[in-house]
Amino acid sequence: MPARQIGRLLHDRRRLTGALMIVFALLGVFLFGSSSPAFAATTPPTAAASASCTADATTGCIQGTINQPSGDPAVGVSLHVTGAGGFDETITTNDQGKWVVAITTAGQYQVEVDESSLPDGQSLDSSATNPATVDAALNKNTGRIFKLTGSSGDSSSGTTAPTDSSGGVTWERFLQQAASGLRLGLLLALASVGLSLIYGTTGLSNFAHGEQVTLGGILAYVFANLLGWNLILAAIVTVVICAATGYIQDWLIWKPLRRRGMSNMQMMIVTIGLSLALQYTFQFFIGAGTVRIDRSNPKTVDLGAITLSEQSLWAMLIAVIAIVLVGFFLLRTRIGRATRAVSDNPALSAASGINVDGIIRLVWTLAAGLAGLAGIMLGLVLNGISWQTGLQLLLLMFAATTLGGLGTAFGALAGALIIGMVVELTNLVLPGDFKYATALLILILVLLIRPQGIFGRRERIG
Repeated sequence: MPARQIGRLLHDRRRLTGALMIVFALLGVFLFGSSSPAFAATTPPTAAASASCTADATTGCIQGTINQPSGDPAVGVSLHVTGAGGFDETITTNDQGKWVVAITTAGQYQVEVDESSLPDGQSLDSSATNPATVDAALNKNTGRIFKLTGSSGDSSSGTTAPTDSSGGVTWERFLQQAASGLRLGLLLALASVGLSLIYGTTGLSNFAHGEQVTLGGILAYVFANLLGWNLILAAIVTVVICAATGYIQDWLIWKPLRRRGMSNMQMMIVTIGLSLALQYTFQFFIGAGTVRIDRSNPKTVDLGAITLSEQSLWAMLIAVIAIVLVGFFLLRTRIGRATRAVSDNPALSAASGINVDGIIRLVWTLAAGLAGLAGIMLGLVLNGISWQTGLQLLLLMFAATTLGGLGTAFGALAGALIIGMVVELTNLVLPGDFKYATALLILILVLLIRPQGIFGRRERIG
């Protein structure tokens, strides 16, 4: 074998070894995060964490969760709440089966479930009291859970899919999980595209990218919830600020480190330290709980067998528009073509007269802005954002960019959609957060079988 081919083979092996090291580092982060009670990948772990109101000196919260016997959320169930001070409100459960009302007067309240709105073939458990009486107080979260019995889905329709050993899989549930997977994939793509562009132009695996997602959600919470701004205005200002933080990061940290000749491995360690610093900074300001961007109760929309909240539909539409605009920018504009050239070969691009440092700074700015937008959308869809939201999404983002092809923006989009669908559909057969382990399995298999990903080339292995 010629010496040149041997050298290339050894070089590829070293790069693959580096990739595997990153995978095991991610595995450690994943396992560490999963040991925390706050870990719930993309869904807040408790009803309190997903509440649509915040208890304070003038407000109390009555809330609960309604799940089907299979463990899936009962979506769109109607509840009527009456009580102290003439309180009278009708609400529905969201796409996580959660419901909440905010009260301003302490006292007794009656919570009644409209049994006609329950999923077909199901009813309240015989031990359930309906209506139920709860004693609510200000500055306190009061919970009330209703249990259901019966079969999942419409047994008379004859359209159910084959069931697993527990009898929990139906055609309706498959469609619902597929819709949730598409939603997760689109929102994940918003963050993953920027992460992939950063790797493509700099060769850096940015472990602090998840905190840009968290920052977007927290800033939207401050502007829309605490300051009372219009949600659209709050979102626009948040994206601008997040984009500015990407510009400032490259100006203060990454460009000076590049000029000093610091290796990508050293810079990756810096991103891990920056990630930890930002996480605990967020925790210092907002606490360890979950904060709400929009305090109103989400309304649901029925699309055949699929039920999604209005916020989910808007988030998916905005994600599609943003991704299309990024694609247009990369394919049809002069700066976009220069960005792709730098991603393919920075040295040749510099020799051709392209301002490589300027393109890299633009990529950092664009990536941070997209991550901030993803944080806003996730905060609205998941009914809250916590200081660990970005960390919990980091594994999924790396899995998406690796599957699609490291350094390729369109590969990140394809990878994110695949990961989102696989993660949610896995929930049909695996309980709880085991479904997120599938992302790690995909990541390992891709590195072993096709390290360059779907759209990547061999020289992009790393």
